[in-house]
Formats: sequence, structure tokens, C-alpha cells
Amino acid sequence: MKLHRNLVFAVIDALNLIFNEDQYADKVVQKVLKFDKRWGSRDRGFIAETTYDIVRWKRLYSEIAEVKAPYSRPNLFRLFAVWAILRGIKLPDWKQLEPTPERKIKGRFDELSKTRKYKESIPDWMDELCEKSLGEKLWDKEAAALNQQADVILRANTLKTTKEKLRKNLLENGIDSDAIKGYTSALKLAERGNVFTSDAFKNGWFEVQDASSQLVSEFLEVKPGMRVVDTCAGAGGKTLHLAALMENKGQLIALDIYANKLKELKRRAKRAGAHNIEPRHIDSTKVIKKLYGKADRVLIDAPCTGLGILRRNPDAKWKLQPEFVDKIIATQKEIIRSYSKIVKPGGQMVYATCSILPQENIDQVKSFLGSEEGKDFELVKDKKIFASTSGFDGFYMALLSKKDN
Repeated sequence: MKLHRNLVFAVIDALNLIFNEDQYADKVVQKVLKFDKRWGSRDRGFIAETTYDIVRWKRLYSEIAEVKAPYSRPNLFRLFAVWAILRGIKLPDWKQLEPTPERKIKGRFDELSKTRKYKESIPDWMDELCEKSLGEKLWDKEAAALNQQADVILRANTLKTTKEKLRKNLLENGIDSDAIKGYTSALKLAERGNVFTSDAFKNGWFEVQDASSQLVSEFLEVKPGMRVVDTCAGAGGKTLHLAALMENKGQLIALDIYANKLKELKRRAKRAGAHNIEPRHIDSTKVIKKLYGKADRVLIDAPCTGLGILRRNPDAKWKLQPEFVDKIIATQKEIIRSYSKIVKPGGQMVYATCSILPQENIDQVKSFLGSEEGKDFELVKDKKIFASTSGFDGFYMALLSKKDN
């Protein structure tokens, strides 16, 4: 692989914004890819994937390069040089990349790879917490799996098409994909590519959504004509799936504390042809209280640490702080107790997170069932998904039913 100066410099600019200015990797990559209109898909792919790679392996590469935050520009070039050498890429004769001790880099890599926190590039506190919570054997596998690049998974929008028709349409447009066994509407792209420019996307035939995430809405067992409330709808990935499962029949109320996310949901719903969604901004507790005892089904896709989706959000490893874990567990506890009151007698609720920590998952469910608010509920079933066994994001979901008075 020949390295091009303008592409490498774009990677360095991106890393500076992510590491030194604490900006989110996905937003930075979007911004940097607009620097030069002449870049083709291969150039853009190099910038995006190299940036994410160095973010993912930040700790390991920093140890090898012997650099620390805040990273000067020469330090960022040293991280890049480590990335290139470990991939067998010949470094060009640029002053920014001189001198680079190749043998020392490879030797340091072999030495550090004997210790999990360096090998898998994880902060000390996260490594200790996950080992304690999951056990060493499972965490060993999970830490490695969460460093794999995530596949691009589509969810066929059954309001407009079928999985088979979507696959055929994409193939006709040069995009190869495969159905995934055990996932009703999921297609996995054979190789990464920008699917957002395709006519199928513009026409609302699919959404990009990880396979594990697609299981959550199905877990709620919705039917056409029901009143369903998605309490933490965000920009609506699962809301749109619920609308499709409801065949646009019934009422689907999408709640969120962020008005801008609901605005994005409206835009996505229009493209998807989902007409039964009613976004409601939670600007006071009245919004929730008005719905108490009124819904057949309630989805609580709770805010969480996101430890199950590090494959697609590698910068979360460096942004997450240990004190946030306790804070989010307290928030989850409050949310499940409050939002569960929306379920009517005989109704059902799903509590879900994209975390792998039992403290955020089964422990929260048990705590809720033992509380005053949870006394009329029972656990029907739950599902733990690990990246190391599924190949997709780590998730948790629990289906709870409320007694019919």
C-alpha cells in the first residue's frame, strides 16, 4: 500500500480533534471526509478506517510509541507510524515519520501483547470492572471481540419491501449482501460501503441497524392495532422497527428528553413511510404521567454505558469514566420504576441496554421486581447477547408482563 500525504495528514487532523479536543469520532470523521471533494471512495475509506483503527488501539499504540496525552503533532505521527509498521506498510521518506525504529516497535508489540489491558487496548478501570463482572474467561473473549470492526447490517423496512426484494435491488446496484440466519429482516453487507447514496435508502427500503439491536423490537411482541410507547426513542432506530412490526396500525408514541433527536426521528419516519408514530418531547413529568396505565406494550431502551457497542464506538473506551457507571445505574433504576407505570394491566414491557454488565441488566430487573413499582410484574424471559458468541453487538433484553387485575 502506498501512503499519500494528503490522506495521512487528514488522519492526523482527525486524531487531533478526537484525542486533544475530545470530539466524537463519528462526527470528526464526517467532518474530515468533507475536506477534499476529489477524494474517491477508496481514499475516504482509508481515512475513516485508519482513524477508527488508531482510536481503537490508542492505549497499545501509545505504549509502543512512548507518547502520552495531550498528543503533539509529532506524537500523532508516531502513533500513525506504529499503526503502519504493525500492518506491514512501508513508511515513505517524510520528515514527519523519521526516525522510526521498526524492530523496537515490533518487539514492544510482542511484549505488551502478553497483558490483556495493553493487548486489547482498554483502560485499567474498565478491564478490572469487566473481569470482576463477567469473569476472566468470558471477558478475555469479549474484550477481543469488541475490538473487531463491526459489519454493516441493514434492516429491511417491511412497510415498503421484503428482505429478498431489498437484497435483489442492492445486488442490481452493485451492493452484495447476505441474509443472516435467525434474524428476520437483517442483511449483512459483503463489504463495507456507503449505502446512504443508494436509491433503496432514499426510498426508505432499509435502515442501517446492528443485528442484535433488531432483536429488541421483536422481543416486545407487538401486534397491529396496539398502543405502544417507546420511552427512550432517540432518533428512532427501534421505533421505526416497531412501526413496521405493527404494520402502521395502532398508535406508537415515541418519547425522548431530547427534542432534536425526535426531529430526526420525524424525518426518518417520513422516508420509511411509518405513519403511526407520534413523537412527544419529555419536557416535564406530566408527559409520562398522562400515559400511566394506558399502553399495551412499553419499550425501555435505557441509557447505558454502551460497553456492548465498543466495536462501532471505540472512542467510548476513552470517554467513559468509572464514576459514570454508578451514575447511569442510578438513572436506569429511576427510569424503569417510572416508565413501567405506563404499562396497563395485562400489558408487557421490554427493558433493554447495549451493555454487557450484569449491574445494568439482570441486576436492574431483579431490583425492579423487588420494588413497590415492580410488584405486579413478572419476568417472562430475558436474553444476553455477547459479541464473542454472536459476532454482533453486545445487548441485553428482558420481557416483563404486568398482572391483569
